[in-house]
Amino acid sequence: MVLALIVAALLAVYAYAAIPGAMLRAIPALPPISAPEGLRTTPNGTAVPSLDTVYIFHQLIDHTNPGLGTFQQRYWMDWEYYKPGGPIIFMTPGEVNAENYTGYLTNVTINGLIAQQQNGAAVIIEHRFFGLSNPYPNLSSQSLAVLTIQQAIDDLVYFAQQANLPMPGGDNVKPNTTPWILVGGSYSGALTAWTMVNQPGIFYAGYSSSGVVEAITDYWAYFKPIQEYMPQNCSADVQSVIAYLDGLYAANDTQGLQDLKSTFGLGGLSHIDDFANALEGTLFEWQSLQPDTGPGAMFFQFCDALEVKNGQIAGPEGWGLQNAIQAWGGFWNSTFYQYVCGNTDAETCLGTYNASQSYWTSTAVNNNARSWTWMVCNQVGYYQDGPPVGQPAIVSRILTPEFFERQCVNMFPQKFSSPPQPAVAQVDQEYEGWGVEVDRLFFANGQRDPWREATVSSDFIYKASTDTQLIYVGDGFHCSDLSTENGVVDATIANVQSAALGYMKTWLAAWTPST
Repeated sequence: MVLALIVAALLAVYAYAAIPGAMLRAIPALPPISAPEGLRTTPNGTAVPSLDTVYIFHQLIDHTNPGLGTFQQRYWMDWEYYKPGGPIIFMTPGEVNAENYTGYLTNVTINGLIAQQQNGAAVIIEHRFFGLSNPYPNLSSQSLAVLTIQQAIDDLVYFAQQANLPMPGGDNVKPNTTPWILVGGSYSGALTAWTMVNQPGIFYAGYSSSGVVEAITDYWAYFKPIQEYMPQNCSADVQSVIAYLDGLYAANDTQGLQDLKSTFGLGGLSHIDDFANALEGTLFEWQSLQPDTGPGAMFFQFCDALEVKNGQIAGPEGWGLQNAIQAWGGFWNSTFYQYVCGNTDAETCLGTYNASQSYWTSTAVNNNARSWTWMVCNQVGYYQDGPPVGQPAIVSRILTPEFFERQCVNMFPQKFSSPPQPAVAQVDQEYEGWGVEVDRLFFANGQRDPWREATVSSDFIYKASTDTQLIYVGDGFHCSDLSTENGVVDATIANVQSAALGYMKTWLAAWTPST
């Protein structure tokens, strides 16, 4: 039962925004894992409330102006393994509605393994402006002014210092009397590191899985691990199609471009950059993969469509350009268009020039894409575009940061009158980015993670693991090490998890209260 829940949850991860009017782009979300069912009791036999029980914390709307009051921030917790003196394992899932993440309270994840090993309690808190934890009743630019990295950091600190947890003795487990361990994955993994840099001494230890600590505007390297680890025949054919597209664009061959769009069933798209962006969609499916993903995954269906012909599999060089165009276009027509757009026309689904569409204008709460886009446009960037000349290109160089920055104006015209450049240099300076140095922080990364190049395991830097700040890398994908099942099927991930548990045990043995 637990395994089925994990697999179903991992398959449900949102790899990219794919709704009418949306720009296709990958969001660095960690996989949701729902709570296993069944009655649970504490070590002394006391029944524990359901993991789906929602608790409310009155969080400050603006930590720089407490007089604005508070909002209701949702959280969930479990003390099945707790004994007095044990730590608090604390996580925000980040840029998502947190309802489907209660599995992170249990030992099907690294959070629960730490809690079980150390007799701790686990807490999941919903990030401000995601899900139903909103300081204001809408996601207008005015409301979102208090959605920043610093406000999110201060939320975590204020909760740790002020919350009276709904468990026996929960009013006396503040960071000065109890060790708190901050855990996160992807953006929330970066938030773990950023919090420990910005507010030292609150969280005794941290665990950052696939933590995207380096804010990057021109994040073409998202596709670098995909190109390296995808089937090489598939990569070769994708590169040939992209080179053909870029060649037509450079030659201003409007008829050739229209013919190519029509082969994909996207002749109705008015702008060639929207077409280039649509082609990224199949590649974003890589982010949904995990070590036990079967051959039926959408990414593998895509590569099979390109590389299996008349029962034969292409060699590493692929079948060549003409077959690749027809096969990729056929896959879009037969499978992927319906998967992405349903019955919506191409311009409505994939176009990014009509700013009157509801995707851009709706300010309703519980819209993860809108809240995350605000953070992208203002602070972190991560625009997944084409690579510089000299790098293998599985994504068109037609796509530049400006393509995405223009869409910030579409969504937030009250904030931006022209395409903005996110403040990545300031973010990386304030929170140290790749240069992060924090005691008792464990980084866990995956070789096949498309977000790898924004982590401390990026190929663009050399950062050594030390005795106090560990960097472990397995063969996994995005946040693979957070799930215990991935450690069962991949020994390299099991090694990462085992090392993390060992260091947590050692670090916690040395903890002493500050009062």
